[in-house]
Amino acid sequence: MEASTLIKNARILPMTEETWFDEGYILIKGNRILEVGEGEYQGMASFDKVMDASGKVVMPGLINTHGHAAMVLLRGYADDLPLMEWLQTKCWPIEDKMTEEDIYWGTKLAILEMLKSGTTTFTDMYFEMDGVARAVEESGIRAVLSRGMIGFPPKAEQALTQSREFARKWHRAADGRITVLLGPHAPYTCPPDYLKQVVSLSEELDLPIQIHLSETAGEVEQSIKDHGVSPIKLMEQVGLFNRPTLAAHCVHVSDEDIEIMSKYNVHVAHNPDSNLKLGSGVAPLLKMLEKGLTVGLGTDGAASNNNLDMFEEMRHAAMIHKGVNLDPIAVNAYKALEMATTDGAKTLFLEEKLGTLQPGALADLIFLDYNRPYYHPRHNLIAHLVYAGQSGDVTDVMIDGEMIVENRRVLTMDEERIYEEAANTCNRLFA
Repeated sequence: MEASTLIKNARILPMTEETWFDEGYILIKGNRILEVGEGEYQGMASFDKVMDASGKVVMPGLINTHGHAAMVLLRGYADDLPLMEWLQTKCWPIEDKMTEEDIYWGTKLAILEMLKSGTTTFTDMYFEMDGVARAVEESGIRAVLSRGMIGFPPKAEQALTQSREFARKWHRAADGRITVLLGPHAPYTCPPDYLKQVVSLSEELDLPIQIHLSETAGEVEQSIKDHGVSPIKLMEQVGLFNRPTLAAHCVHVSDEDIEIMSKYNVHVAHNPDSNLKLGSGVAPLLKMLEKGLTVGLGTDGAASNNNLDMFEEMRHAAMIHKGVNLDPIAVNAYKALEMATTDGAKTLFLEEKLGTLQPGALADLIFLDYNRPYYHPRHNLIAHLVYAGQSGDVTDVMIDGEMIVENRRVLTMDEERIYEEAANTCNRLFA
C-alpha cells in the first residue's frame, strides 16, 4: 500500500504558470503528486502523514544541470586561474590520485550541500562512477550520471567499456532515481574519430550525451586552427548532434553555432558563476532562448564556483544578462526559476512534469522558511525567491515522495562522518 501525505497551510509555487497560492494544499501518494489546490483541503480521505507548512513556501526541488560532484574535494585549492592552467596544473594531477572511495566521500559531501540548499536532482560527469552512484542511491537524491571520457590513450577504450558497463548496471536504478548519459569530456580531449565511437555507443544503448562545448575563446580558436570549424560545427560534422545532446557552457557560440544548435534541439547547461570565476565570459543566453533552445542552470564543480548553491545561480542568471544586455527585463525572475526547475528537467531529458507541482508529477519538492526579513513586505513571491531568497531558507526536502531533509537535518546521511572522511581524503590527496 502506497503511503499518502497531505501538506496543508502552504504558500505554494507550482511552476506550471507564473502565479502562486498564498494558502493551499498538496496531496501525495507514493512518489507522485495526486492533487494541488488552493485553500483548505475539503476531501474526506485520511492520510498516513499530515504536514503543516504554515509560514513556509513549497515549490519544486531545484535541478542542477551541470557539475562534477566530487570536485568539492578541490574547493579552494585552485582558485583565480584560467581554465586550462586550472585543469592541467591543479585539477588533473590531484584527480589522477583519486580512488573510488575518495570519489564516494567527495560525492557524499556534495550531495549533503545540495540537499541542504534545495537541490533535488543533479547531473554528474566524472570517473569511478560506481562510487558516485552508491552515494546517490544511499542519500535518496535524484541524479543523471555519466562516466567522463577522455579520448586519448592509454584509457580511451577503457572509458567506452566502463561507460557501457556503468549504463547497464545503473540506468533506472535506485527505484528510477538514477538515469545515465554518456559523457565525452570535450572536443579538445576527445578527437573526432573517438566521438564517432561515442555516437555509436549512444545509439547502441539509446542514451543521450553530455559534453562541454565552447567554454572559452581559446577553445574555439584552437578548434578552428585544428579542424577549420568551431566546436559546435565540428559536433555537427561528427554526427554527435544526431543524438540527444546536452552541451555545457556554450559561452563562445556564434549566431551560426546557435542556428546549428537550434536545428538539432541541443540542450544547454548555463553555468553563470563558474564561467565568471574562470574568466570564460558570459554565454549569449538571450539569443539561445530566442531560438527556442532548452536551457537549464548548473553550478559546475565546486572547484570553479565554489559552492553548489542554485539560488545564487538563479539570481546571477537574471542579474548578469540584464547588465550585459542593458535590458532590465532580459531574464525575469520567473524565467530564472524555470531554468532551475521545469527547464532543468527538460535539459536533463527527464520526465516532462518533473520540476513542477501538479497532478502526476514526481513528488520532488522543497520547503522554505518565509518568515525572514528579506521576504517582507509580501509584494511578489517569485521576485522575493529569486532576488532575495537564500539557500539557507530551505528547511525540508522531499524526493520521490520521501522526506530526505526535515528541519534542516538530512535524514539519510551522517553529516559529521562525511566531514571527517572528506578531511581524511584531502589529507592524503594533498600531502
